[in-house]
Amino acid sequence: MRERLHGAPWIGIVGAVLVVVGAGLLATGVLPSDAAIEIGERTWPVLLFVVAATIVAELAAVAGVFHAIAERLGTIGAGRAWVVWLLVVALATVATIMLSLDTTAVLLTPVVVLLARHLRLDPLPFALTTVWLANTGSLLLPVSNLTNLLAEHRLDLGPGAFAALMAPAAIVGIAVPVVAVALVHRRSLAVRFERQTVEAEPDRVLTIGAGVVVALLVPALVSGIEVWIPASVAAALLLVLVAVRRRSAVRWSLVPWQIVLLAVGLFLVVETLHARGLAAALAPVVGTGDGLGDLLRLAGSGALLANGVDNLPAYLALEPLATDPQRMAALLVGVNAGALVTPWASLAILLWHDRLAAMGVTLAWGRYMLLSVVVAPVTVVLAVLALWFAHVA
Repeated sequence: MRERLHGAPWIGIVGAVLVVVGAGLLATGVLPSDAAIEIGERTWPVLLFVVAATIVAELAAVAGVFHAIAERLGTIGAGRAWVVWLLVVALATVATIMLSLDTTAVLLTPVVVLLARHLRLDPLPFALTTVWLANTGSLLLPVSNLTNLLAEHRLDLGPGAFAALMAPAAIVGIAVPVVAVALVHRRSLAVRFERQTVEAEPDRVLTIGAGVVVALLVPALVSGIEVWIPASVAAALLLVLVAVRRRSAVRWSLVPWQIVLLAVGLFLVVETLHARGLAAALAPVVGTGDGLGDLLRLAGSGALLANGVDNLPAYLALEPLATDPQRMAALLVGVNAGALVTPWASLAILLWHDRLAAMGVTLAWGRYMLLSVVVAPVTVVLAVLALWFAHVA
């Protein structure tokens, strides 16, 4: 099954409209040219990383890296559903932290759902695990989420310092959804299954080669080098490898132009709003201090705004009010871990649900939202408490 990180055409349409609107705002002077230049200089490395990382994830999926890992998880699951599920939790957590939330929600979900079906297990706990961890687990490293990359650039932190700042919240962001899935699906995770043999990869050279490239990329992303550099090198290596072993998979559609258009359009439009006083209007709502109350207000505002309009514009709108590392961490908790409830809270959720529908897995939006409306607030509040306690301890 071939999945894509950026397969919804409406994303490109919305992005193109926003780019045209942004260009009009710039041309008419509503968006000052110096503000447009500043946002361009700040975001081009971020967007280049997004393009390179997307190509890496797409080609790793083509090469069968995720499928090979998941199949081996099934063989070491000791015949117990909960063991396989915990191994999937670990895989989803690592994929989210190191390769971004979209990789987990869009590319890993079909793999683990197929694994569950192969083992004759209920696929829903596996599907919920991937979409929740994709969002709530994307707090630890800059590369985990586009919002994190923007925050790291604004704070001028390296990956190590960023991880140290976000670690308390990141632990909570992983633990709460895992506990929630374990409670909601405790019966289906208590069953046993017959062990299955691992199928041989169709192209072992391609799978192993791609796996080596991804394995080498992971430490490079936290080495302190500008992340777009190792990601671009890894993308180039995989393009060459796949072109040699499976030329038909190398296409222009690997480039996530829809997501890039959407991001550029949002940058221009929200920057215009900031130039016209958006931050000043929002300041009374989100507070200005770094006490527990103000941190909860900022994180809660980020979560509400993300569920209302999507997490990227929510972050961009509130970013100027995250005036120190603690406030920035709280904002990221809100717009990442809190962006769970509505289908449009993050693009990954919409794309994830499309994948499930295409695979015949039924999860009504009403049930999903009912579960998420409990998980999201609990995660946000506990994560902010963890941040605050670590700061004052």
